[in-house]
Amino acid sequence: MKKRRKSRLKITKGERLIYFMGAVVCPICILVVQIFCGASIGNLNLSVEKLKYEISNQEKKNESLGMQVSELTSFDKVKDVVKDMGLAYNNDNIIVIGK
Repeated sequence: MKKRRKSRLKITKGERLIYFMGAVVCPICILVVQIFCGASIGNLNLSVEKLKYEISNQEKKNESLGMQVSELTSFDKVKDVVKDMGLAYNNDNIIVIGK
């Protein structure tokens, strides 16, 4: 009987380089990309929060201006302006249009 020789797989230098890249360099690259993507997402979230704050401030201003418009167009205010201009209030000339 012949003895079997154990055959060793020979790994070439190119294969070693490929395995090294797969085992060491790729995880490092993935980590770096993940950090940069996380930073850009954080930057976008910050921008969104700034825009939300600006929108809420603008809504408050719009509401305030709407209240001022309602106040200035009230019947009592119009009546005072008419009196200041020297005009007379005549209830018969007022026509109410229904919706």
